[in-house]
Amino acid sequence: MPFSIESVHLNEIKVIVPRVFEDHRGYFMESYRQDLFTEMGIPHAFVQDNHSRSVKNVVRGLHFQWEPAMAKLMRVTVGTVFLVAVDIRPGSPTLGEWFGLEVSAENQRQVFAPPGFARGFCVLSDVAELQYKCTAIYNPACESSIRWSDPDIGIAWPVGEPILSEKDAQAQSLAEWLNTEAAQTFRYS
Repeated sequence: MPFSIESVHLNEIKVIVPRVFEDHRGYFMESYRQDLFTEMGIPHAFVQDNHSRSVKNVVRGLHFQWEPAMAKLMRVTVGTVFLVAVDIRPGSPTLGEWFGLEVSAENQRQVFAPPGFARGFCVLSDVAELQYKCTAIYNPACESSIRWSDPDIGIAWPVGEPILSEKDAQAQSLAEWLNTEAAQTFRYS
């Protein structure tokens, strides 16, 4: 099989390893196949691809969208990042828990985070490029962020002085998010 699930975290976040064919010319791999992802329990249709390039110590996130809810399949094609997903679903047994993994162009890991998880990353190399497939079209009216340094979540980021956008620097806490009507769209069942 061209893909395997290396591990599962917070019951739903999946680390996927593609089969890579390497020789003296370089390598080839399939990064996504809908039929095989469905067989692995990831039956989502992806409708948008995004590509992000950032420099060392940039932290982006923790971003999420509630209408329509969005899952992401993320991979790094240049450099190394510390990729994070946080469960923000009211009523979930893993609410407020996070998973983080160093993902690089070299280790070729992919991380799938379903709807109801806020996602972000920190760049560890001089530059990094992250590409991700989304299950929903971006809707700026129904997207938000959780503060990267929220002490109630306690992410062990590998950077002390991150470079942040103004939006991410002003992001809400998890507790503030949970007190919104929009949070109920992610209610765990």
